[in-house]
Parts: sequence; structure tokens; C-alpha cells
Amino acid sequence: MILLQSQSRYLLQILTNRVQNIEKGVELDCHWVEFDDVRYHIQASIKNPHLLHLSVSLPTPPPETEFSGGLPFGAIEAIKAAYGSVVHILDPPRDGFNLTVKLNLSKLPSLEEMKQNLLVKIASVREVVMGAPLRVILKRLASRSVPPNVGVLVPLLHRPNESFFIVPQIEKVTVVFPMRFNDSIDTVLAASFLQEFVEARRTAGLNNAPACLWSSSPPNELKEAPEHALSANAGFVSFVISTRHVEGKKLDKTVWSLSTFHAYVNYHVKCSEGFMHTRMRRRVESLIQALDRAKLDENGGASQSKSFKRLSIEESRGNSYS
Repeated sequence: MILLQSQSRYLLQILTNRVQNIEKGVELDCHWVEFDDVRYHIQASIKNPHLLHLSVSLPTPPPETEFSGGLPFGAIEAIKAAYGSVVHILDPPRDGFNLTVKLNLSKLPSLEEMKQNLLVKIASVREVVMGAPLRVILKRLASRSVPPNVGVLVPLLHRPNESFFIVPQIEKVTVVFPMRFNDSIDTVLAASFLQEFVEARRTAGLNNAPACLWSSSPPNELKEAPEHALSANAGFVSFVISTRHVEGKKLDKTVWSLSTFHAYVNYHVKCSEGFMHTRMRRRVESLIQALDRAKLDENGGASQSKSFKRLSIEESRGNSYS
């Protein structure tokens, strides 16, 4: 599922196919939209098959988040650190996009494993850009350096017009997610899922996982948050990240997990909803079979001439209107 991947699978497929068939020089012009309203546009010409232009449009940021030149703070540095000479940032970006970069496929590493790893990184541009501010804060935590904004609430872009919040400290970082859902059923399922999520954290096998809390009302960390950011119909989830959660390679995994947390919850809510619908349909089918077996004819025996059946949505609506 794309919801649970840090990279766009579609973008990774395009890049991989381009590298494998670069000598064919096929013209390329693709638009697509990923979850949380992240839009992509990739172009390549026949004249320069080694060069690709990739543009990314981020979700509309809420007013409290800090953006510089249309990007979250630290994004430019994160892009340069992740891609090196393979990627050149174009300024200004193309109209309607927050970021446009030129990819030079001729500068990819020659070793196949290193080449594929870099292509995966390029396909993870969403996480690199949107997770840049979070990465800066967690890097300071990993190095145990004193952050310049100790104890100050930092809002970061999460979803369209929505923020999640970070409170950096020397020994830990608290991350708070206001959880919002448009559908009433999704809201109920999400609130139940998140409460079970917190309980599962207390099991013996998850002792090293970050501390997790859920509350229906805003926690104390959000006392300085703007009022519009405190409307969360599925409650508030808080994670306490310590230095052991961001050591070495754990940093990338932690940034990805926090950046895609809402998508993770939404995915499991939809899976739970689909599972319950399947169980209900099976239950209805078993009840129909029981009614068929229980129906008697005029002589008191079991009747085989008539049987019950489950109506389709159209049939049930027609009966209700008759």
C-alpha cells in the first residue's frame, strides 16, 4: 500500500524504467497525486534523455507553520544532503509547485545496489522535504545538543491546513498529533484504535518503543497552540522520543514513522471497516441459510420451493420505496 511507504511507488517505477531504457529516449510527461494532497509532475525530453525535471506540490500549510520560499525550514539543506550532485534545485520552481529539481541520471552510481538505493531516496522526496524540520530537531536530540527553542511549541505541516506539534527539550522531544477525520464512522474507529494503540505499547515486548498517550482533550503541551488547531474529533496522540530512538539508522525510521502517522492510522481504520463489512455480510448469509432451513410448507415439512435471498442495494431501495 502506498499509504505505508515512505516513497512514491509510482515515482520509483518511473525512475527505474527510465534508467533501464534510457537509450530509447522516450518523451515523458506525467502528473499524479499522492495521499495528503501531495502532487507530482515529471518531465523528460527526447533530446536529453539523461535529464528529468521533477516538480512537487505540498499540501496547503496552516498559518502557524514556518515556511521559507514555499518550503518547510531545512528542506533545501535536506535535499542537498540526500541527493548530492545528482539533483539540482531550480529557482524559482515551476508555476503551481513548491519545488522543482533537475535529475541527472548520468551521475547515478555505477554499482547497481547503490544506484537503486539512490533511486529509492529520490522517490522518497516527500519524506525528505516534509520531514526536514522534524529531522533537524531530532538530529539535535541525537547529538544531545541544546536546541535554541527549548520548551517552545513548534508547529509542522502535517496534512492540508493541519499541523502536528513538537516540543523540543535536551533529553527528549514530545510530538503531539491532533487526529481529525471527516467521516463519523472513521472517527469512532480511529478513537478506538488509538486507545488500543496506547494499551499495546505497555506490553512487555514494546518496552523500548516511545511512550505513547491518547486523550480526548488537548494535552498541556498544546496550551500555546492556536485555537483552530485544537479541534480534533478523534483525540490527541502524544509520543515521547528519547535519544535511543534516533541513534544511527533509527533516525530515518523515526522521521518516516512520525511523518506518515496519520496515513498509518487511516490505513488501519479503513482495513478495520472493510473487515467488519465482510463479517457482517457473512453473518447475513448464514442467517439467510438458517431461515431457508427453518421455513415450513403447508404439511409441516421443510419447504424447498421458496427460499430467502439477500437483496442488492438497488433491490432494497426499491422495496423501501414501494
